[in-house]
Amino acid sequence: MNLNQITVPTTDIESSLGFYQTLGLKLIVKSAEYARFECPDGESTFSIHVVDKTPNGNGVMVYFECEDLDATVADLKQKGIRFYQEPTDQSWLWREARLYDPANNHLILYYAGKNRKNPPWRIN
Repeated sequence: MNLNQITVPTTDIESSLGFYQTLGLKLIVKSAEYARFECPDGESTFSIHVVDKTPNGNGVMVYFECEDLDATVADLKQKGIRFYQEPTDQSWLWREARLYDPANNHLILYYAGKNRKNPPWRIN
């Protein structure tokens, strides 16, 4: 089994389209209520769909892996993307920066290297 795509809700497709294109995703499908993007690395896709109301509370959390996290964050900040957490080394051995998309979905840009799938506490 392989993860194909993640879809997150939005109430404003146009602002979400611009946001995700600024992040570097390539738009490949677009309608009035749905859009799908290719991720710049790998084979995964990411999509947004229009809903009447986005979920309350923590909602969706999506992780995008970046080879050079600090440079990626600096570049996105220059393009006007705001982060609520700067790149930070976490106790689970990932380096993460956190932000919200226009629909308040949580996005985490991170780098984990070998610890992504093989942390020291991995169950064999």
